[in-house]
Amino acid sequence: MYKVNIDNKVIETDGSLSLDELVKNNFSNLRPIAARVDGILMDMSEIINKDSSIEIISSSDKEGIEIIRHTCAHVFGHAIKQLYPDTKMVIGPVIDNGFYYDIYSKESISEKDLSSIEALMKKLAKKNYKITREVVTKKKAQDVFKKRNEDYKLKLIDEIPSNEIIAIYHHEEYIDMCRGPHLTSTRELNYFKLMKVSGSYWKGDSKNVQLQRIYGTAWDTKDNLKAYLRKLEEAEKRDHRKIGQKLDLFHFQEESPGMVFWHDSGWKIFNIVKDFITSYLRNYDYKIINTPQILDKTLWKKSGHLDKFSDLIFDVSSEHKEYAIKPMSCPGHIQVYNQGLKSYKDLPIKFAEFGVVHRNEPSGTLHGLMRIRAFTQDDAHIFCTPNQIEDEIKILIKTIYEIYKQFGFEDIKVELSTRPEKRVGSEEIWDKSENALKKALDSSEIEWQLNEGDGAFYGPKIDFSLKDSLERVWQLGTIQLDFSMPERLNASYIDKNGDKLAPVMIHRAILGSLERFVGILIEEYAGDLPLWLAPVHAVVINISENQEEHCLKLLKKLNNLGIVSTIDMRNEKINYKIRDHSIKRVPYLLVVGDKEVESNQVSIRTRTGEDLGVMDVDKFVKMVETLLDSKSNALNK
Repeated sequence: MYKVNIDNKVIETDGSLSLDELVKNNFSNLRPIAARVDGILMDMSEIINKDSSIEIISSSDKEGIEIIRHTCAHVFGHAIKQLYPDTKMVIGPVIDNGFYYDIYSKESISEKDLSSIEALMKKLAKKNYKITREVVTKKKAQDVFKKRNEDYKLKLIDEIPSNEIIAIYHHEEYIDMCRGPHLTSTRELNYFKLMKVSGSYWKGDSKNVQLQRIYGTAWDTKDNLKAYLRKLEEAEKRDHRKIGQKLDLFHFQEESPGMVFWHDSGWKIFNIVKDFITSYLRNYDYKIINTPQILDKTLWKKSGHLDKFSDLIFDVSSEHKEYAIKPMSCPGHIQVYNQGLKSYKDLPIKFAEFGVVHRNEPSGTLHGLMRIRAFTQDDAHIFCTPNQIEDEIKILIKTIYEIYKQFGFEDIKVELSTRPEKRVGSEEIWDKSENALKKALDSSEIEWQLNEGDGAFYGPKIDFSLKDSLERVWQLGTIQLDFSMPERLNASYIDKNGDKLAPVMIHRAILGSLERFVGILIEEYAGDLPLWLAPVHAVVINISENQEEHCLKLLKKLNNLGIVSTIDMRNEKINYKIRDHSIKRVPYLLVVGDKEVESNQVSIRTRTGEDLGVMDVDKFVKMVETLLDSKSNALNK
């Protein structure tokens, strides 16, 4: 007999019962969908034949929802194979808020087809059929999927190490392959929806055949599904591409895919953000530099970027030489550092650049300002000694939090990513780098998580992600420690003993892509940017032509005082002009009639429709100056 501890209740079993049977026989109030047995997640169909400690996983747990979503991806596969029998299944992983499945089909599946696929999924789920897990040998897995002509599953099986367990899941006549765990039936699959279709490539390589990717979402309750769909509706309203067009901020066109055409108002927002970061750079003793857009490929080969990012690099040639348009600024910054002999007394040296970089992202991944091919990084590199690492990184962590807070973001997630499979540098260097970052994080007294294997190819990194008002997570800032590239590119300094050493290089970005960050701001505030970020602070509106001269003088005064203003003297009704500028999200609308001219006052309305009444011009100026100086978010509260 074996002793099993479930929810602090010890149960004896002879080793013939499954988890599901053990729970049903002993807990009438529990309805688990999986369990963690001695720390390992398992299906409820697993037989327990040893002494075990068991933690129940319910549908509302994070792991439970992921299992629901993963199983839902299999039910999608079940449905798609019934509707499109010649489809070849590729992979169907869980992602944030849902799942996707990559498929290969000669038939093009559009978003119009999703409703019929979803209807069949619901029909299959309502059958409450049993889902059976079978552990098989590699040979049997190959036989199963060869018989079904599943070419991509066979490729995946070929990559599985011989010592790894292979499990297949039976969904009536449909069979899929997965580590699991999964639901033991479709009973818990009640609240799901297919969302959209996009393109993808096998292994993410654009040289491979194009696949179709179908996204879906699945939840544990009807209310949670509805809440998520409402959130998506709100996100649709806030789509920066729509707002950008509506407010005349920017546009894209086919002649330059993935590259933004900034209009006047959008470029003002971009430069407000850039100037704000510039002031931070000056305060922390950065030297702001600029490096060439095109560098000889031999330099990118030495730095390691050519081998790692060859598919993303734009190539150019001239006079029988091969060049690359820079995908990042690091090698250029080392070239600046290498000009002149450096002493340990000179360190740390901090170089910053608003570097315009180009990356040949697949066309199917491009998405407005959020994913583009040419963008501006707030890139910087700190050259320091090993003893200076912790202090410099602590300063960076502190300022990153401060800057995000100034833009209105305070929910920050921090991850430490460690050595990836493909990397440069010795194990000793990686040990030293990872320990240095862990020490800096711990001494900064912030919460952080470990993200194993996701570091940069030249060193470990700390990534900063922020959560917006719709609870979407955006990865922005990064701090990357690099002991390798300075040595590869011959950077050095003389230490106090007169020895020549390679400096440590800290790569850091706070906002990442400025273009992307502007897109995030537009969506976060739905176009109603805080006053200090708004491209225009106020518009002066006359009621009749009698006030034109006065309005022009007022406009000049406001602009001279740093309150960016425009004027509207169109021969239109005042209510029309007020409505028009409210739609354009101008923070303050200053209405001037005969009474206002006589008293040197303005009638003030906000873009939200609030009537602030009549105010002296000087009082209005002082109010706006205070809001701008403090970078207050008051207008949006």
